Amino acid sequence: MTVFWMCLFASFSVALIARYFSRPVLVGDSVQTVYPNKLMITCVAFILIAVSGARTNIGDTFFYMHAYEVNDFSWATIVEGKDIGFGLLQMVLKFYTDDPQVLIFVVSLLTNSLIVFVLAHYARLFELSIYIYITGGLFLVTMNGIRQCLAAAIVFAATKFLINGNWPVYFLFVILASSIHQSALILLPIYFFVRYKAWSKATLILLLIAVLIVVGFNEFSTLLFSAIEDTQYGQYAEFQEGGANILRVAVEATPLFIAYLGREKLRTIFPKSDFIVNMALVGLVFMIISTQNWIFARFSIYFSLYQLILVAWIVKLFQPKDQRFIYYCILVLYFFYYFYETVISLNIQYQSDWLG
Repeated sequence: MTVFWMCLFASFSVALIARYFSRPVLVGDSVQTVYPNKLMITCVAFILIAVSGARTNIGDTFFYMHAYEVNDFSWATIVEGKDIGFGLLQMVLKFYTDDPQVLIFVVSLLTNSLIVFVLAHYARLFELSIYIYITGGLFLVTMNGIRQCLAAAIVFAATKFLINGNWPVYFLFVILASSIHQSALILLPIYFFVRYKAWSKATLILLLIAVLIVVGFNEFSTLLFSAIEDTQYGQYAEFQEGGANILRVAVEATPLFIAYLGREKLRTIFPKSDFIVNMALVGLVFMIISTQNWIFARFSIYFSLYQLILVAWIVKLFQPKDQRFIYYCILVLYFFYYFYETVISLNIQYQSDWLG
C-alpha cells in the first residue's frame, strides 16, 4: 500500500497546485469557473499512469499479461474474438514488443489521461475529484477490469457531446468504446434518459424501477440471464460472489442527496449539471441493484466517473463560511473509507517489476 499512499499524496498535492495556478473561464454569459494549469494537469496524469502502468498484480492484471504473452494476434483471431478494438490494440503493440507490461502501461496511459483531462475541464475543485478518484476506489477498479474501464474512459471523453446534445458524435464514441467492451452499448439508450431535467418524474421512475428490481431480483435475474446466455456475458449467470456492500451504496448516494437539496443553486453555478447528476443517478441505480449481485456494479463503472465531477461541485452549494469545513469533511471521510476498503477489506498489496 505504500505506493498507493504516495500516489494519493503526490497526485492530490500537484492537483491542488494546478488549481492554485488556474485561469478563469467564462461559461455562458455570466457564470465563471476555473481551468487548472495544464502543465500540472499533465503531471497529475503522469503520476497516476506511472503507478497504474507499472503494476504486475491487482485484479485480472496477471491474466491480461499472460494472454498477451501466449496469444498470437492476427486478423483472423481478432475477428473471431469478442472485442475487436482491444484485439487490434494488442496486435499493434505486439508488432513492436512482446513485453506484456507495455500493454498494461498503454491501457493505463489511455484510461487515466482521458479521465484526468475531462475532470480538469468540468470539476470545480479539480484536486478534490482526483482525491476521490483514488480514495473512492475507482482508480483501483481501473486495474481490475481494464477493458471496461478503458471503454468507460472513452465514453467519458465524450462528455462534451453528451452535454451539448450532439448525439451522432456521442454515439460514435460509444460504438468505439463497445469495440473494447461490448457492455458500453448500454449507454446508447441511456443517452435519451439523461437528457431530461434532473429530479423530474423520470428520476422518480428510475429509482422506483431500481427498488422493484431489488424486491423481485430472483425473477429479474432469471429473465436477464436467459436473455444473455448465448452471448459473451452468459457466464455472469454463474457469478456467486454475493452483493455489493451497503456502505458502497451510501457513498454513491450521499453526494446525490446533497445535490438534490441544493439543486437550484447547482443549476445556477453549473448550468449543465443536470446531465452530470442524471449520469451519477443511473450509477446509483446500478449500485442499488448490485446489492443483490455484485456483477451489476460493473455497469456502474460507466457512471461513477460523473460522481467525481459532482462531488467537486457540491462543496460550493454550502454557505461560503461552511465550505472549508465541508471540504475537509470530505477529505477525512473518504480517507477512512479508502483505508477500510483497501487495507482492512481487500488488503491490497502492490507489486511492480519496473518500480522494483
